[in-house]
Amino acid sequence: MRPFDVLTFDCYGTLIDWESGIGESIAAAARADGVETDRSRILAIHAEVEPLIQSDAYRPYREVLAEVALAVAQRLDWPLERERARYLADGLPGWRVFPDTNPALTRLKRAGYRLGILSNVDDDLLAGTRKQFAVDFDFLVTAEQVRSYKPARPHFDRARELIGDAPWLHVAQSYFHDIEPASRLGLPVAWVNRKRELPGAVTPIATEVTDLTQLLLWLEARG
Repeated sequence: MRPFDVLTFDCYGTLIDWESGIGESIAAAARADGVETDRSRILAIHAEVEPLIQSDAYRPYREVLAEVALAVAQRLDWPLERERARYLADGLPGWRVFPDTNPALTRLKRAGYRLGILSNVDDDLLAGTRKQFAVDFDFLVTAEQVRSYKPARPHFDRARELIGDAPWLHVAQSYFHDIEPASRLGLPVAWVNRKRELPGAVTPIATEVTDLTQLLLWLEARG
């Protein structure tokens, strides 16, 4: 008997190449206004400001992304007007899937796993992204639904309500948003360490892989 019946995934960073998406979107918008920057600086600023914005009272992710765009622009001495800051959310549904995502999801679906997404995003933005996936997910838990952002626990609590007592593995790239909070709740976790980062100070994880192909092979080896 295999150890898990349900697999949940963080979406952006795990299934979707969000770093390329956000980096390219911001760099292109800045360049159009005559401001040159690079992806590493953009991502460093983003990593600093987005958790702070999300830690305030809940607001839709479109608003979070607009605030992120404005904060990045301020750090770059780029006079971005507030009404133009919506460009980041508008482009999110077009951010690309990783090459390994759809082949792995297809095989997991055929193997009979129930698949879910736990994402810090609005429903309509995720609906746009889902058009890129080769499979339908059995359930979705979004920030809009639970009125909260990971690493807070409401995503995981809602997923448990939907999953019931079935054995469940949570799969994610972000240590901060997913691996640490899921582990604190006693959930088995698979760390998709695409960037080959050093681990945080977390309790044992079920497995560490570099992409979903490795995850698939790990699961297949366990039945």
